[in-house]
Amino acid sequence: MTDPLVSAALKAREHAHAPYSNFKVGAALEDGAGIIHTGCNVENATYGLAVCAERVAVLKAVSEGARGFTRIAVAADTEMLTPPCGACRQILWEFCGDIEIVLVNLGGKSETLRLSSLFPRPFDGSFIEP
Repeated sequence: MTDPLVSAALKAREHAHAPYSNFKVGAALEDGAGIIHTGCNVENATYGLAVCAERVAVLKAVSEGARGFTRIAVAADTEMLTPPCGACRQILWEFCGDIEIVLVNLGGKSETLRLSSLFPRPFDGSFIEP
């Protein structure tokens, strides 16, 4: 039985716009109601304006009114499973907290972990609130 979240991340990867790196990534984010929001990486010729799949999924979901996220799957075509980058970890922490992360590749390899294991001392609003 295939996890619908993983299937959605793999499918989202197919929509990636990665003409420069050819590194296509898909992400699928599940909210508290069980709705899955997807994203893919979108590159730009300036490189610095590229947006990762995880951030696309989070920002898309938030812009559609979703909150209370439970887990995210990240799919890439790499032998070693690809975790979210630093910027994505920050956005995930800000909007999702200590979310469950499912890393998968096209060969069926997977690993499940918590964001806190990748991001042990996150910066959040508690540092700037009076």
